[in-house]
Amino acid sequence: MPHPPCAEYFVGTVDGELVCHVAVCPLFTAKAYRATRLVVMPEWQGAGVGTTFLNAVMQYHLEGNGRCGYKYSTFFHTSHPQLCGYLRNSKKWIQNSAKLHGDNKARSKKSMAATSKGFPSDKGKQKQHTGGYGGHFRAIQGFKYIGNGE
Repeated sequence: MPHPPCAEYFVGTVDGELVCHVAVCPLFTAKAYRATRLVVMPEWQGAGVGTTFLNAVMQYHLEGNGRCGYKYSTFFHTSHPQLCGYLRNSKKWIQNSAKLHGDNKARSKKSMAATSKGFPSDKGKQKQHTGGYGGHFRAIQGFKYIGNGE
């Protein structure tokens, strides 16, 4: 899939070693941000580095240090069972959605193709859309960062 549009990328290191990263995109229509693509290197998984990093980046945005200086919460979706358990039990996060199965990827692909037809740069061109969202049949859970509560 393509990189998230307008994303800021954050990288976490320990003693100069790359450990994790996450992208944060504006979601200003919802007066929020959206975090995506949290990755923690395998040798660091389970040590709490990823959740500490995620919380720090989310707090950074909640305090107005992100794009355009807005003090907005951040939404984050994951299917990782341990990460879901952490977020569900953290006082810094609230769960706001849960899906027990994936979406219809063919429907998503059709919608993406229909949406792209209206752009002037596409005039006379027939775009081939090979991607789509959903179809993975994983339980996806959504969370909203509400912060330190201070």
